[in-house]
Amino acid sequence: MPLLRLQGLKTRNLAPIDLQIAPGALVFLSGPSGSGKSLLLRALADLDEHQGEMWLDGTPCAALPAPEWRRRVGLLPAEAFWWYDRVGDHFPARHDPQLLERLGFGPEVLDWQVGRLSTGERQRLALARLLAHQPQALLLDEATANLDPPNRDRVEALIQDYRREWAAPVLWVSHDPEQRQRLAQPAPGLASARRLVIRGDRLEEEEPAAGLGLGDPASPITREHQSGPGQRHGILGHAQHGRPQPERPN
Repeated sequence: MPLLRLQGLKTRNLAPIDLQIAPGALVFLSGPSGSGKSLLLRALADLDEHQGEMWLDGTPCAALPAPEWRRRVGLLPAEAFWWYDRVGDHFPARHDPQLLERLGFGPEVLDWQVGRLSTGERQRLALARLLAHQPQALLLDEATANLDPPNRDRVEALIQDYRREWAAPVLWVSHDPEQRQRLAQPAPGLASARRLVIRGDRLEEEEPAAGLGLGDPASPITREHQSGPGQRHGILGHAQHGRPQPERPN
């Protein structure tokens, strides 16, 4: 079962982060505009240069070709890219037709021209495209920002079911406090979610949970907080990674 682990991950805006997201777990991330939320997701997708290392299911990012890491760790950007005129050309030949149905589309949408899509339709189809490739972990950047309530509910339900069925760890950037509160509640087959926030260059609990402190191995903390006599960081905290290339479907 895939566990997503960050060790000493440092981006341009943030101090080094240690964080584990368990199989099927959901972690929400919020913070002011420009605080580095999207940059963190791009670093996790190995699209931007960063320091530190990331593992999925015990396999380090550095051990995999970039396209293979991005296939396993799927990023849904706030504004998805489209490379072909026809919607269906962005999907694998074999995919679950229920993905489209659950997001309010019929099979004919595959023959639509991308140019005719509304902003909300593009957003929902970008999620369907991502899930059609069956990533092991999800990085979601404002997955419902442009959607009306019925379509927001469709997207939320699909992501929750994907967590449950595939045990996928999910890191979800959301500016909607009601959404974070609502989906943070435990559901059948799903544990409660964590809610993290960026304050300055720190990643902190949005609302500190009882008994969760800096000594908790599941707590996201910076390397300077962890440092102590005799503690070794090794070379991971200093390694430069990041293999930028055009984001294309894998």
